[in-house]
Amino acid sequence: MARPVADEDEEKPLDPAAEKVRRKLIRFMIVNLGLLFLALMVVIGVLVYKARNAPGAKPVPVSDVQVPAGAPLAGDIVLPVGAKVVSQALSGNRLSIDAELADGSRAIFVYDIAERRMVGQFAIRNK
Repeated sequence: MARPVADEDEEKPLDPAAEKVRRKLIRFMIVNLGLLFLALMVVIGVLVYKARNAPGAKPVPVSDVQVPAGAPLAGDIVLPVGAKVVSQALSGNRLSIDAELADGSRAIFVYDIAERRMVGQFAIRNK
């Protein structure tokens, strides 16, 4: 087969009615993309606003706990009978105690130093 002449490869101009429809579609697409972009910017703005103005639950630092001058902070942390402390970790005013219980199982106890109370107990189980 012979290759068509290069003039036939060029696009022929659209008739006026088709050109009018094409222009309306392009204008419609530009308006909708602009509105979509504007809505996306509003959503991002709201997310940033809420993230910056969100009330943060800040724990009371250990330094804010009322302790008499020159006296160390003291208190009792009650663990179950027969529990042995394996390890502990301190983060802010929370103390995490990893303990081996009398029955051989392990648990993690979370103690709040500022409130002077146990705030959580988590059993460690193997599946």
